[in-house]
Amino acid sequence: MTGTAETLEERIRRVTSEMVAIVPYDPEWPTLFELERQHLRSCLPNEFIVRIEHFGSTAIPGLAAKPIVDMLVEVTNLTAVRERVVPVLESQGYEYFWRPTKGDDGRPYYPWFIKRDASTGVRIHHIHMVEGDFVEHFDRLLFRDYLIEHPEVAREYETLKRRLAAEFPADRVRYTQEKTNFIAEVTERARERRSTA
Repeated sequence: MTGTAETLEERIRRVTSEMVAIVPYDPEWPTLFELERQHLRSCLPNEFIVRIEHFGSTAIPGLAAKPIVDMLVEVTNLTAVRERVVPVLESQGYEYFWRPTKGDDGRPYYPWFIKRDASTGVRIHHIHMVEGDFVEHFDRLLFRDYLIEHPEVAREYETLKRRLAAEFPADRVRYTQEKTNFIAEVTERARERRSTA
């Protein structure tokens, strides 16, 4: 990097072209989640934080995944988060994006952070901060729970992820897009199961 600051477009291009690597399940992932949860609780204004959940593949025991702990933080007010939370996390080295929920410009937007290992620069956490009405994000918890309860479906998902990581190793956007149908179908099954329980 030169001494000039990256433009937003350059930052997005950089983070979306980082390599996609699927690794075997690491039993330390829940511990990494818990440590980061405690850190966020200790340094952020508690009046904004409703709950912090571990989601994504690292939350599913035994499932191979990108070695990045995904965290879903329900907050009370996104405007307040932008004003009071973003400066705290940026000062600690987190990368911040005001990210669309769908596509390149899908409203609503929400704060998304990347935390990297200080010595290697490798991503270790993704932190998604959303308000309680961001249904799509909370549906990810349904997906998580369904895969935990149905290991055979988790294996299907792992096979898909490994294939996509091999096909799109430097295209995180395409890797994610190609998983969409599988995730939507499983989430719908989870939703139906919940409604009949």
